[in-house]
Amino acid sequence: MARNAIVTGGTRGIGAAIATRLKQQGCIVAATYAGNDEAAAKFKADHDIAVYKWDVGDYASCKDGVAEIEGTQGPTDILVNNAGITRDGFFHKMSPEQWGEVIRADLDSVFNMSHQVFSGMRERGFGRIINISSINGQKGQMGQTNYSAAKAGMIGFTRALAQEGARKGITVNAVAPGYIATEMVAAMDEKVLQSITAQVPVGRLGTAEEIGDCVAFLADDNAGFITGSVLSANGGQYIAA
Repeated sequence: MARNAIVTGGTRGIGAAIATRLKQQGCIVAATYAGNDEAAAKFKADHDIAVYKWDVGDYASCKDGVAEIEGTQGPTDILVNNAGITRDGFFHKMSPEQWGEVIRADLDSVFNMSHQVFSGMRERGFGRIINISSINGQKGQMGQTNYSAAKAGMIGFTRALAQEGARKGITVNAVAPGYIATEMVAAMDEKVLQSITAQVPVGRLGTAEEIGDCVAFLADDNAGFITGSVLSANGGQYIAA
């Protein structure tokens, strides 16, 4: 039976790889995005995946958006909270706006979206919520106190909600990618890229498709005994106990 999935930030980079991988797995997928209409239109045309535009940092927009998706494809079985932004800066220079924008987009969005689907998952006795955290939410990163805090908060959210959902057939897990060869990373200075790669024991950046495979594994019906876990996909750069 086909499962219905929503992937936030699902039209570019890691999110696009997740959405297309879930479709390959047989899911009916909806991808949300915030602002790049051109990229979203191309993604929809290339992959025949429905796209929806709203701000996942806004609770009311999430409520309306999820209702629209579910009105088309049915109740949500799988939610992937992937959407996020960065507003980097050293803490002593960080503005309240830089802090707030990242917490809202990267962490508040996880509550906003999960809150729309969790009750329905409980009623149906099945659900998969997968949160895309980061290596920097595990180890911290200078210049990213806002991003690291949001991604670490996502891990705490995952572990707590997993306990609430377990007896209702809902698993809640996180994937913590390391440095992935997305457009944003590829645009970095070559020397910076070389210094990053030198810190990765496997000797290369990860691919968005590898993160998509991690999500597909956790989303599968057969992954029901895995919940409250953080799957680190960072090439050995950071090994968490």
